[in-house]
Amino acid sequence: MGITEVLQLLGGLALFLYGMQMMSTGLETAAGNKMKTILEKLTSNRIMGVIAGAVITAVIQSSSATTVMVVGFVNSGLMTLQQAVWVIMGANIGTTITGQLIALDIGVLAPLLAFIGVACIMFVKKEKVKHISEVIAGFGVLFIGMDMMGSAMVPLQSSEVFINFMTSLSNPLAGIAIGAIFTAIIQSSSASVGILQALAMAGLVPLHSAVFILFGQNIGTCITAVLASIGTKTNAKRTTIIHLMFNIIGSVLFTIISIATPFVDIMATTAPGNPAAQIANVHTTFNIVTTILLLPFGTYMAKLATKILPESEKEKEEVKHLKYITPFETSYQVGQTAIMQAQVEQEVDRMTDMVRKNIEDSFEALLSSDIGKSEQIDDREEYIDYLNVEISRYIVHVMSSETGSQDLVNISGYYTVVSNLERIGDHAMNIAGYAANLKKWKQTFSEEALGEIGRMRDMCLKTIDDIRDFTQGRKDKILEKTAKNEQKIDDMRDDYREKQVARMQKGTCQADTGIIYSEILTDFERIGDHALNIAQKYNEIA
Repeated sequence: MGITEVLQLLGGLALFLYGMQMMSTGLETAAGNKMKTILEKLTSNRIMGVIAGAVITAVIQSSSATTVMVVGFVNSGLMTLQQAVWVIMGANIGTTITGQLIALDIGVLAPLLAFIGVACIMFVKKEKVKHISEVIAGFGVLFIGMDMMGSAMVPLQSSEVFINFMTSLSNPLAGIAIGAIFTAIIQSSSASVGILQALAMAGLVPLHSAVFILFGQNIGTCITAVLASIGTKTNAKRTTIIHLMFNIIGSVLFTIISIATPFVDIMATTAPGNPAAQIANVHTTFNIVTTILLLPFGTYMAKLATKILPESEKEKEEVKHLKYITPFETSYQVGQTAIMQAQVEQEVDRMTDMVRKNIEDSFEALLSSDIGKSEQIDDREEYIDYLNVEISRYIVHVMSSETGSQDLVNISGYYTVVSNLERIGDHAMNIAGYAANLKKWKQTFSEEALGEIGRMRDMCLKTIDDIRDFTQGRKDKILEKTAKNEQKIDDMRDDYREKQVARMQKGTCQADTGIIYSEILTDFERIGDHALNIAQKYNEIA
């Protein structure tokens, strides 16, 4: 191969990978959050999970993209580890469609598909049509790249060095190693299988060598999911272990079958004179048979992954961290906006829980004259401030780096939510400060005032619980309930203020405690205001 052919090969590979990226991005933008809904509905049982994984992977032409999406869904809590097992199995079946299409010589239509897709992107104004056109254009670009790679490798037919090297790969371990390493480097089993088919069509790789390379390619494709799991929670990392187990078990099994039986010769008869189709058929058979064999053991695979990778001590510690969000993830995969929104929502739920706990403890300090929990309240307030900054920073990063869609508009809405939650936390700290001052000055409220403070606490906690229903999945009537709570808080403030003035006129309330009580009423009223702001934003998101 000369420099021209090498450049043509690299250019073809670039177009192949870019075509897959176009298809994934177009599908994601067109489908948006529907991808999450589809997976939730279709992974209710193992058969439907396998079908969902196969169909999605067949559409986006990349098992790596599907697996990365699954890793993200498991990490964000959208999918259980058990559901992930079935989708991964299906993804391995779905990825074989690329090889079958190559074998059918769909590439003849590739330039036409690319032209239609690009023309629609350029001249059609409707956004949804543009996104679907990206999928069509990507499909065409993918096969144009495939044809370029095939043409670039024709000169290798006369290279004795290359022919001797490929002949040596009849050794199963050598073939598996080469297939795994090459696929891990380019991070696409579809691309590496396509290259293997191009080599076979050029007469450079006999089927008896190609099958072992193919088995290695199935192992190498797991590297993408491994890389995607870096920085994720333990459960997401277990997803990659399951992916590795599936492909390693399948490779070991089929290597033994290929050596001990006439399996390869039988597969050669399925498409005489068409090496590309033979490889595609081996690939499809490998994944379907492995799925059928392992399907009854999916639950055990999930349990084994849990034993191999138990929860780390670091995850159990209460050190300040974002539990669900992986900050500044730059890769763009299918289902990414759904993952982002779920991650943000779950972090906001954590933050809301901390704010509620601080309100409860601060009011309790007032009612019992016990400031023993003041250090815990301070630590929790620092954590609330930390989450406010980090979640807001993540939202700003997402909005500045991703394309516009309704899902991203929803994500931006949480910026207002976390800001108001932080302000509620500040008012809880004010209340805790009043308790400390009363303790320091050795002053107390009257029984009547303490009763009113107890009812203020209950009303605040009810209001927080009502807005927290949103992040708990109960999203109906949030605004209606919170608006009623806020009005009740205003009415209570006015009523209690009048009663406080009456107590001061009677001389049953000291000046210092009267001032503090007035401040408590102000904080109580402001908590209601900020809760209403949150409910209004939740209503927009819903």
